[in-house]
Amino acid sequence: MLIFTILLICQLNFANGNLNQQVHRRFEYKYSFKPPYLAQRDGSVPFWEYGGNAIASSESVRVAPSLRSQKGAIWTKSPTNFDYWEVEIVFRVSGRGRIGADGLALWYTAKKGEYTGDVFGSSDSWNGLGIFFDSFDNDNKHNNPYIMAVLNDGTRKFDHQNDGTTQLLAGCLRDFRNKPFPTRARVEYYKNTLTVLFHNGMTNNNDDYEMCLRAEGVILPKNGYFGVSAATGGLADDHDVFHFLTTSLHDASQFAETMKLPEAESAKLTQEYEDYQKKMDIQREEYRKDHPEAKKEEDDDWFETDNQRELRQIFQSHSHMTEVLRDLSRKMDEVIGRQETTLGLLSTRAQGGAQIQQGGAPPPQQGGVPPPQQGYGGDSLQRHEINTIISNQNTFLATVREIKAFVQDLQTRTEKVLQNQARQPTAQIQGTGGYDVQSMIVEMRDGLNQVKLGIQAVGQKISPQAQAGGCPTTNCLGLTAFLVVTAVQLSLMLAYTLYK
Repeated sequence: MLIFTILLICQLNFANGNLNQQVHRRFEYKYSFKPPYLAQRDGSVPFWEYGGNAIASSESVRVAPSLRSQKGAIWTKSPTNFDYWEVEIVFRVSGRGRIGADGLALWYTAKKGEYTGDVFGSSDSWNGLGIFFDSFDNDNKHNNPYIMAVLNDGTRKFDHQNDGTTQLLAGCLRDFRNKPFPTRARVEYYKNTLTVLFHNGMTNNNDDYEMCLRAEGVILPKNGYFGVSAATGGLADDHDVFHFLTTSLHDASQFAETMKLPEAESAKLTQEYEDYQKKMDIQREEYRKDHPEAKKEEDDDWFETDNQRELRQIFQSHSHMTEVLRDLSRKMDEVIGRQETTLGLLSTRAQGGAQIQQGGAPPPQQGGVPPPQQGYGGDSLQRHEINTIISNQNTFLATVREIKAFVQDLQTRTEKVLQNQARQPTAQIQGTGGYDVQSMIVEMRDGLNQVKLGIQAVGQKISPQAQAGGCPTTNCLGLTAFLVVTAVQLSLMLAYTLYK
């Protein structure tokens, strides 16, 4: 099973390697934006247009601010001229409350949507794909924040009451609010296969992606528009987008001929590049000679401040702790797998030994040769594994002994407590100064029983003497005398009890 898993992983990696080699990637700057200088001086974003409550700055686009009932969106000005693409979006959703609203959406549609629409700030009944980062739980199923992909052909309304769960193509439950680092999402659409990878923003490793969803047979309209929208409701979060990087994906065979350059032209371009580099180096040296103070400032940039060093060390230690936890989790899985294998082997041997005891020794083969012993091959127990099992058993036995001693000690103490309570007098003085009548009645009953037992003992002693001396069989004690004696004794006991 392990060998089969390793072969499967190797085949998948080989297939991914071949896929990466067969795909030609080209960065599309007209469908992207990133800092610095994201917005121009007039507030516009090159090749993009935004509206609603969206605000563009040099570092990011705040699609929807943390105010109630805000909506905004940003869309590309021109449609795409490629069929397959990959989009990497870096964003941050942050707010003061434990719960936020409403969320952020990434769009690829046949037409540009509105800037104050009903679906995360954009139009409903869209024609294309919407990747929704939903942060508010409308259906009260405790399944938010949630990331989902929803397809629409322009005829359906979004199901807000159920958070779109009845219409989603696929999705995953991931938390993207209030993270120490910006969260990332990578959406790839190639040959009718949609893949969404997600970075949870807990580390500063930009390649720390995990699979969120994958769907095949996805048909999207051609020459569509990219967009990002966000909205707030009764609760509000800041929805900031820092990067939106678009890469077109093409079959490598289509660019095999166009990418090749003649050797003469390639050598010419190389020589021009080297000459330009030399010219830049000469100009840099001349500038440093004429401006020595600028050189000092450049040298200062190589050093970091105490705060920067402290932050860098914190981030590095956090990343290191994350890697160590992953290694520990992986090793723990390996240990659990080995323990399960060991237990399976032990149970197999125990069953084999029981069968031998029930059926007796196996019969020898013909010729007087004993039968070969059955081995376990590569799955046989090693010496250190046997020592580990024995050590675990000894620990278990010692724990059982400790529990047994504790139970015995507890039983002994309980018996002592019961005996001490039995020895104490039952009569108790009430807090109000009165006497416990119930206890007095019990003591009187006990006294009467003792008197009765004493009279019976005296009678037993007197009977043999009477039989030996030939005394008459009539009673020696009359009824009146007996009642008088009993009344006197009860009076004395009652007086003693009251005096006590």
